[in-house]
Amino acid sequence: MPLCQSKVKERRVKKYISLDIGGTYMKYGLIDENGNILEKNELATEAEKGGPQILDKAMKIIGDYTAEHDIEGVAISTAGMVDTEKGAIRYASELIPNYTGVNFKDTIREKFDLPCVVENDVNCAGLAEYKTGAGKGSEIAIVLTIGTGIGGSAIINGEVYHGASGSAMEVGYMHVNGSTFETLGSAKALVEKVAQLKEDDVANWDGKKIFDLAKEGDEICIRAIDEMCDILAIGISNIAYVLNPDMVILGGGIMAQGEYLYDKIDDKLKIHLEKPLYDKISLKFASHQNSAGMLGAYYNYLNQQ
Repeated sequence: MPLCQSKVKERRVKKYISLDIGGTYMKYGLIDENGNILEKNELATEAEKGGPQILDKAMKIIGDYTAEHDIEGVAISTAGMVDTEKGAIRYASELIPNYTGVNFKDTIREKFDLPCVVENDVNCAGLAEYKTGAGKGSEIAIVLTIGTGIGGSAIINGEVYHGASGSAMEVGYMHVNGSTFETLGSAKALVEKVAQLKEDDVANWDGKKIFDLAKEGDEICIRAIDEMCDILAIGISNIAYVLNPDMVILGGGIMAQGEYLYDKIDDKLKIHLEKPLYDKISLKFASHQNSAGMLGAYYNYLNQQ
């Protein structure tokens, strides 16, 4: 009797295009069904040229990938307020002119016949941290990104909390000490404050320089960082009194200084939070860094599909 040999056809691994559209850079690449980033690239967003050219860049990226790969869908993380049902930009500031109303979902479906899911970039970062980063295992995780402004997301039992109009956790606008949270507590605010106190051009300063000098004992830089940490603690406390999270995760470029900042922020939280809430909160720093947007966009895609 002849020996019968059968060949098992290897199953094709599903691939997804993921785009992370920020005000400065657009990161993009391929992610497989297991959440592995297969390829990652970036290009300048050129936000000042407006929303339509951002859409054109996204379409070019998708077109190039679909010409070479079998693609299951497109996952997008983007700056601005997002209408997640329509897959469109609900509102964007003047930093990205004519971005409001840009509809990724319909445009991509019409041209490439691919499903597309769109979510705000900070919400995507929060999902990434919850799924496979610092927030893994949390019940209610608050994620704040500290940069030019301050963005926030709330991940409750694995789901992004959007609020009644999709605008929940716009914490940068929260009123703090007669101003707003991001006006006083952002990385931009820190740089501007130090430059003012030093009576120097703000162009000569950045976060790294400030932290380097603080570690060398520069009193102005130390004081400015301490004041920023106090503002961050006030903002975190206000959010905590409403949502009672078990985890707060801080991200953004300046949070690469986590080792220096942890005790400073934690000490301020002890002052501004009542003990029952403080004892419940675990303060952490984001782990996915520059990959958070792409990964979070993919996880959001899976949630929605």
